Amino acid sequence: MKTLPKLLLLSLFVSPLLPAQLNAAEPAAEKSKAEDGGKKKKKKNKDKNKNKGQKDEPAAAVTGGSAKDAPPEIAEPAASNNGDWCTWLQNDPGLLYDNDKNPWIQSFEIGGRFHYQAAYVEGTDINGLDFNDKYDEYRRLRLETKTEFLRFLTAEINVNLVSDNRFRDDFFSDLEWGYDRFDEASLELDVDKMLGTGGPFDNIKVKYGRMKLKMTEEVHMSSNEIYTIERSHIADKLGGNQSRPTGATLELDKGPWELVLGIYSAEDDADFIGGWNDGHFYYGSLAWQATDEFKLQLDYSQNELDDRALVDDALGYSWATALSAIYEKKDWGVIAEAIYGDNGGANGLIPRRAGDFHAFVVMPWYWIIEDKLQVVVQYQYASSPESQGLQIPSRYIRADHENPAVDVDNGRGNEHHYLYAGLNYHLCRDRVKLMGGVALDDLTTRRSEVKGLTYQVAFRTAF
Repeated sequence: MKTLPKLLLLSLFVSPLLPAQLNAAEPAAEKSKAEDGGKKKKKKNKDKNKNKGQKDEPAAAVTGGSAKDAPPEIAEPAASNNGDWCTWLQNDPGLLYDNDKNPWIQSFEIGGRFHYQAAYVEGTDINGLDFNDKYDEYRRLRLETKTEFLRFLTAEINVNLVSDNRFRDDFFSDLEWGYDRFDEASLELDVDKMLGTGGPFDNIKVKYGRMKLKMTEEVHMSSNEIYTIERSHIADKLGGNQSRPTGATLELDKGPWELVLGIYSAEDDADFIGGWNDGHFYYGSLAWQATDEFKLQLDYSQNELDDRALVDDALGYSWATALSAIYEKKDWGVIAEAIYGDNGGANGLIPRRAGDFHAFVVMPWYWIIEDKLQVVVQYQYASSPESQGLQIPSRYIRADHENPAVDVDNGRGNEHHYLYAGLNYHLCRDRVKLMGGVALDDLTTRRSEVKGLTYQVAFRTAF
């Protein structure tokens, strides 16, 4: 193992044990994340509804001197949490610098996540051959940074530090530590804060860079927060398992409504910011927070792939739409989604893998012990009129099998039933948790059925 991953792994495991006095920064918001469910949400504008339409005063107005004379400030250490490492971990221990008076850099924050999982699979292939296999995987090791500067700009850069392809049936299936590729890298301009006009929107932001395509509520959720060890097959297809495309987005907020419009490059082989030589696709997302408990969300993506591009295609289909309904009470909730789309026929797609597809997902969950023990069930049904219009994810039914005679038709078929049941034990909600689950796959292929039962466990930690 290389030195950098060793240090990161060590810090992730040891950080919960450090005393609160070592924290270098106050929480960015007055309300602790322990009260907010432990979710590391995107920071909104400070004082968004206060003094709207007024520009920030320069540091000189505060100090009585010139802006350049304003001394840099490091946020005061957080008050003692009496040994409550979870509260410390949820209160942004990675916020290393926070000073609104500095005209150049307002804040700098680091973060990271480490996800490990293992699985045991038993099933039957298209020839009736039984198989069973064991897998373990370093799912994610990621270093994240966020910098707010020049009062209106925010840069986010996340780097993946492990590549584990041992479960894949590929020639280069190996475990490699160290730099792999950028996960996300973007620059965001807060237009509303810059203009300070008090216009028709509560928030206006423009963003450019390498970003995650957020199709379905499962993909809108962070991998630290998702209730299942892996997202559903259809969520992976629509955006969760694709490469991070380069694009530009416009975000508009008004009351309970949030609209995001975007255009992305179809190039999918870049490790950093991609080019625009292989076509493009469009994206839109509209969310309505009807009540505190209920939200509706509509996501849509439309491919405009250049016919000359026979390899790169970050979207992977012609178009798709997903309607999500999210209901959440204190102790329980449910997510229901309906998906419809078209695989298309571009990019050299063979006819039996073209045509439309549709699916629905329902995922109820319940807190057996509040913020500690959670039970979740997920059912997904997907179908396509073409014999290979669907493909299940690479984890783990169509992974590399110990018996080379096992044939699952590369996980392609036209009808797929998926049922998952699991328990999540949170040592610190969405920061340190243990997950366990059992998943049942039933895939109808061109020749026969593939059935599999997957037992999974996972450890996830983040700060």
